[in-house]
Amino acid sequence: MVPQPPDHQPISYGFLFILFFSSIISAKYACELTERSSLMSFSLSLSSPPLNWTSVDCCQWEGITCDQDGLVTQLLLPSKGLQGGIFPSSLANLTHLTHLNLSHNSLYGSLNQTGFFSSLNRLEILDLSSNLLSGELPASLPSRNVIRMVDLSSNHLHGEIPSSFFQQAWNLTSFSVGNNTLTGSIPSSICLHSSPSIRLLDFSFNKFSGNIFPGLGACSKLQVFRAGYNNISGLLPDDIYNASTLEEITLPRNSLYGAIGERIANLTNLTILDLQSNGLSGLLPASIGKLSKLKLMFLQFNNLQGSLPPSLMNCTNLVELNLGLNLFEGNISTLDFSKLVKLTEIDLGHNNFTGFWPVSLYSCKSLKAIRLSKNNLEVQIQPEILSLQFLSFLSISYTRLTNATGAIKILMGCKSLKVLLLSSSFYLGEEIPALDNIDDFDGFQNLQMLDLSNCKLSGQIPAWLSKLKKLEVLILNFNRITGPIPSWLGTLPRLFVVALGSNQISGEIPKELFRLPMLVSEKTAVQVDDDVLELPIYTSTNGTLLQYKLSYFPRVLDIRNNSISGSIPIEIGQLQLLQMLYLNTNNFSGTIPEQISNLKNLEGLDLSMNHLSGNIPSSLASLSFLKSFNVSYNDLQGSIPTGTQLQSFNASAFEGNSKLCGAPLPNECHPKNGPDAEHKNNQDVDNGHQILWFELSVVLGFIVGFLGVCCSLLFNNTWRYRYFQFLDNVQHKLYLMQRKLRRVRVDRQLQDQVQVSNQRPEVNSSNLYSDTDGKNWSEFATLTSHNAARPPPFNDPTKEDPYASLGTEEEIFFDTSNIEGGEIQTQDLRFTAN
Repeated sequence: MVPQPPDHQPISYGFLFILFFSSIISAKYACELTERSSLMSFSLSLSSPPLNWTSVDCCQWEGITCDQDGLVTQLLLPSKGLQGGIFPSSLANLTHLTHLNLSHNSLYGSLNQTGFFSSLNRLEILDLSSNLLSGELPASLPSRNVIRMVDLSSNHLHGEIPSSFFQQAWNLTSFSVGNNTLTGSIPSSICLHSSPSIRLLDFSFNKFSGNIFPGLGACSKLQVFRAGYNNISGLLPDDIYNASTLEEITLPRNSLYGAIGERIANLTNLTILDLQSNGLSGLLPASIGKLSKLKLMFLQFNNLQGSLPPSLMNCTNLVELNLGLNLFEGNISTLDFSKLVKLTEIDLGHNNFTGFWPVSLYSCKSLKAIRLSKNNLEVQIQPEILSLQFLSFLSISYTRLTNATGAIKILMGCKSLKVLLLSSSFYLGEEIPALDNIDDFDGFQNLQMLDLSNCKLSGQIPAWLSKLKKLEVLILNFNRITGPIPSWLGTLPRLFVVALGSNQISGEIPKELFRLPMLVSEKTAVQVDDDVLELPIYTSTNGTLLQYKLSYFPRVLDIRNNSISGSIPIEIGQLQLLQMLYLNTNNFSGTIPEQISNLKNLEGLDLSMNHLSGNIPSSLASLSFLKSFNVSYNDLQGSIPTGTQLQSFNASAFEGNSKLCGAPLPNECHPKNGPDAEHKNNQDVDNGHQILWFELSVVLGFIVGFLGVCCSLLFNNTWRYRYFQFLDNVQHKLYLMQRKLRRVRVDRQLQDQVQVSNQRPEVNSSNLYSDTDGKNWSEFATLTSHNAARPPPFNDPTKEDPYASLGTEEEIFFDTSNIEGGEIQTQDLRFTAN
């Protein structure tokens, strides 16, 4: 008999049961109970949305990472739509937390009041950006010796950065507090005492002020320094050129002044240099060409001067170069741009450059945007420009262009061109180009904005414009264009700015113009590509100073200062999206159509200097967005609608209408003629007759009574005696009454004198301080008058309100004495360092 092996089956099953039970136990308690409780407390403190934390093991929850001991080390919940207060006391129990990322949510609370930082001694990464946090920064960072990255940008933090905030933060490499309202000075000594390993510092979009003090040069590993859009003043610290590892310096929209130092050549790793919109002056350093890695250079809106150094062409990695709105000069046609093969955008506009169009620019095949406007340049468009296949933005306004027909025909071949600004360029009085056969026309197929204003062009509006189905903005103001407005203009599907003012256009307005889809309604407006332009267009439209989108322009119909006649068609009421309507200085006749009140988005309406008659429609009061209004110098009559917004405008908006009355005009409205007025006049005549007869009756009665009394006294002695006795009695009584009144008056005067004498000691005692008080009060009066006479503090329009000095929107946008194809002149936005 073969021996059987021992029966181990019960033992095996028992062992497996123990393993299975232990695995359940370990799975159930893989997350520490205190950690789970803390996380649940944090979840319950959020108002919405609820976190899907339902399983037993919190280490398996979304956004949670634990170590091998079941302790939470990472809490990562960015962009989850979380709402509620941040940092309940329970969250501070996650003492092993190394990574905390709750960015891009709607969490609120104060970092300074919770004491949360004090317990997180192992935190390395802290990202709370893009929330609703408020209050001041705490006295110090959490886990000073361990923390590596802190991002608190895009919150509502305020106050100064405490001097002890960075103490012992030896491993800190990145610190960002951009887009808050922090004040005080930039902590430039961060590398001297605490964080020598810092690589990124972002203080942009705050309210920091004062100078940038030395210290950044000690940041031997600093790569990015951003402090733009603050109130920083003074010179660029010289020691910043010692931070040779810098790759980005971004300090736009401050009040820095002085020159860019020659030692900038030490920053050989620099790829981004953004110092735009300051008060920098002096020359561009000759050593700038040593920045061979430079890709972006933004120095526009400064006071830099002199010629461009030839070494600039050694920055062969340049992608964007913007030197506009400065005081640069010199012949740019001598510069060799052919080395800049990566260049996509160049802006040299609004300077004092001379010479010719740089032919070497044709070698920059990657160019998308060129602005050479507002310089003393001779420009001749050559067919070589067609080699710039990606060119979408071209502005050569306020230069000297010749051969309008040839130039425009060449530019028609630029297939990618979207914005073409040529205002004030053709000065020889040429004829606007017209093509013989437009059936096969395929030029300008992507053109969205065309500005040929103030070019002294003659002829009629060319028919080839009807083929530009993507055209959105058409500006032909201040030319010598004749003929009627073509009806096909109303068929362009994307056109919403029509500026034909100050020409010699005649005829009547075609009704088709009032069917422009982009101006009729949101239903008819096509969905346009809201592309960002390669270069900004400088206007103040819609409160925007630097426009990067054409959609920022208002919807405008401007045909002012022409010879257009006829009545204003009632179809004008179809343009419900129109914002500005200028029909002034024409030969319009008839009445103001009621349908204008349908233009609910209208902000500007000018009908002045025409031959309009009739009343001002009371329905215009429904235009609640109306900011400017003018109907002066017409033949309007009647009263200005009362109790409406129209009466809030100046009287000059209504002057020149002799039959117009009512506020704000000084002449009042007289009662209207009619049956009621005639009935009232008849009543006045009857009342006058009744008054006349009454007065005659009184006079006759007095005469009869007087004669009767006199005759009785003359012929009857007894009556005469009693009459004079009566007069004596009356005279005696009047005498007694007079004496009594005089006695009362004397008594009152005596009583007043007694009261004054009783008060004399108090008056004398008060005189003891009269000199001192008089002196003090006179000094106070002097100070008060001095302060009252003191002029208000200067407000820099580029800091406080960049649009305050620019005038009204319509003046900026359509007056070519102020703009260059929608671009404002240099002096309007010159930054001045005081």
